[in-house]
Amino acid sequence: MSKHYTRWRKSRHSDPNGGCIEAGRAPDGTVGVRDTKQQGQGPILQFTRSEWAALLRSVRNLPHGG
Repeated sequence: MSKHYTRWRKSRHSDPNGGCIEAGRAPDGTVGVRDTKQQGQGPILQFTRSEWAALLRSVRNLPHGG
C-alpha cells in the first residue's frame, strides 16, 4: 500500500533550472523523496526514520569541492 506524504519541502540546494528533489513525511514518520520535475506523478523513494538520519549523516560528511 502507498503511504500518504504531506508537507513536501524542496531542497535548499536546488538548482535554479528546477533540477531538485523534495521530501515529505508520512504519519508514521517515514520520509518520502521525489523529483520535483515529475510534478508529484513520479516514483517516491521511502526511508524509515533511521535510514533517513543515516543518509543525511552520510551526505553531510561528503567532501566539498569542485
